[in-house]
Amino acid sequence: MVELLLQFRGKIATAKLLILREQSQKELINILKNIRGKKCLVIDPKLGDSLSLIIQTSLLKEHGVELRHLSADHIQTDCTKVVYLVQSQPNLMRHICSNIHHDESKGLQREYHVYFVPRRTVVCEKVLEEEKLHNMVTIGEYPLYIVPMDEDVLSFELDLAYKECQVDGDTSSLWHIAKAIHKLEFSFGVIPNLRAKGKASVRVADILNRMQAEEPVNSSDMVMPEINTLILLDREVDMVTPLCSQLTYEGLLDEFLNIKNGSVELDASIMGLQQEGKKTKVPLNSTDKLFKEIRDLNFEVVVQILRQKATSMKQDYTEMTTTSQSVSELKDFVKKLNSLPEITRHINLAQHLTTFTSKPSFLGQLDMEHTIVESQSYDICFDYIEELIHKQEPLTTVLRLLILFSVTNSGLPKKHFDYLRRELLHSYGFEHITTLNNLEKAGLFKKQESRSNWLTIKRALQLVVEDTDTANPNDISYVFSGYAPFSIRLIQHAIRSGWRPVEEILKLLPGPHLETKRGAFSNSPSFDSLSGVSTGIAKVPDGRRALVLVVFVGGVTFAEISALRFLCSQEGMAYDLIIATTKIVNGQTLVETFMEKLGG
Repeated sequence: MVELLLQFRGKIATAKLLILREQSQKELINILKNIRGKKCLVIDPKLGDSLSLIIQTSLLKEHGVELRHLSADHIQTDCTKVVYLVQSQPNLMRHICSNIHHDESKGLQREYHVYFVPRRTVVCEKVLEEEKLHNMVTIGEYPLYIVPMDEDVLSFELDLAYKECQVDGDTSSLWHIAKAIHKLEFSFGVIPNLRAKGKASVRVADILNRMQAEEPVNSSDMVMPEINTLILLDREVDMVTPLCSQLTYEGLLDEFLNIKNGSVELDASIMGLQQEGKKTKVPLNSTDKLFKEIRDLNFEVVVQILRQKATSMKQDYTEMTTTSQSVSELKDFVKKLNSLPEITRHINLAQHLTTFTSKPSFLGQLDMEHTIVESQSYDICFDYIEELIHKQEPLTTVLRLLILFSVTNSGLPKKHFDYLRRELLHSYGFEHITTLNNLEKAGLFKKQESRSNWLTIKRALQLVVEDTDTANPNDISYVFSGYAPFSIRLIQHAIRSGWRPVEEILKLLPGPHLETKRGAFSNSPSFDSLSGVSTGIAKVPDGRRALVLVVFVGGVTFAEISALRFLCSQEGMAYDLIIATTKIVNGQTLVETFMEKLGG
């Protein structure tokens, strides 16, 4: 009975996330319905992938929509009504203005609508005023704050949030995150327990509490909120984990093929399709049962599982063709045949991944990452990075290791910092000085001003685990083959017993930390902890699992998501997780957000 309740609660959470998707779809359709007749919907390209997770192109066409992507080129359409759906960015407004001016010069009479996602800004409206077009355009908002990526993963789709906060001093993304969580609370109820670590996370918590005071979620009808605890964590607190190469199946797919909104795009020939030179999109989400089964496993194990499945299928086929079978045996074989396309898909993907993972350059990078994380030899690490620079290896590869080296050493001695900075500019060009300045401003590549706390943190939280069993893991360290993601160790503590037992470690990390109760439930006697400690995750009546929302401010990797799923699957863990993030990242994509060329 308890098992059924646990499954039921998980299904309720999944259903509510699906409702969020349906709400967003309905809001967009209503916008389009209110603009009668045939219309051309011009989408900001960055929004395109996110919208594909909310609404299908065929459904848009049913509502008389012609689809285009916004660019510097002028829009070609016969429609007299043009609807722009864009993020609030001044450069996109200039593209829109250019299009309208072009239409005017051709004497075209059109009706223009601009819908900002998720909200309008004064800066963007000012561009319209400067171009004297504000009277020609109807302005609205499409409040898409959250995009459900999978059954348990939500994205705020804020690609540059970390860089904007750390380098540009632009904290508008924090309001967006708080608004998204508050919107969730209208579906799930006020989240009574809140734990935050890092300057940005504590700020989000503060904004969220103000939003609740100004626009309260009515909890009076709820016996118990659906989400029991909110954990907010800054990416700045742990920059080690995203810079390490992920070794889970989904993590490696992202490292090498760049997963975008639940799919990868690659040459059709890799997937065994006879379409030379053409690209194909391969979906990667929970609807693929085999992918759901293997995505969070270490890649070494995935290869073995796929081999076993293929061998089993081959044996079954041999038996079918050489011996007489009963009707029920035939049915079982047909069922297995239905899974053949999934097996073939992942064998092709795994085979393609091994062409990258077997390269000496990748294996050398892995060894160096482990050496840096284990703080084994400063000189070996320094020499390795210097050699990469002189060989002119891809700049993102070099910066990824350099930042990891700098972060774990709390910066580099002035002599080494100046030398590597000079060598980088010499090898890759002076135009990259802006990138280096950005990294320095964010504290990711800097001069050493104090002794590193990394060794203390590593030992206290047992971040390096010897003899990790990747096939039968009993610890989250399997996702990096021996390194337990620092961020997830902190979340483990936050879930089990709150911040208090790790308070001394938290003081060694960037930014303040916060632990508080919220809403009408703060004095409820039912909020006893699971472990007997008053700050642990609260028990939920009738044996149901507590639901925890974990928010990463600045991005999360697939390996960290896998580690969190692993925690939930362990015996005695009486909670389920929903993971939310500004963006799903890997070491390369995170480094790229800081990259700018001088005058670029």
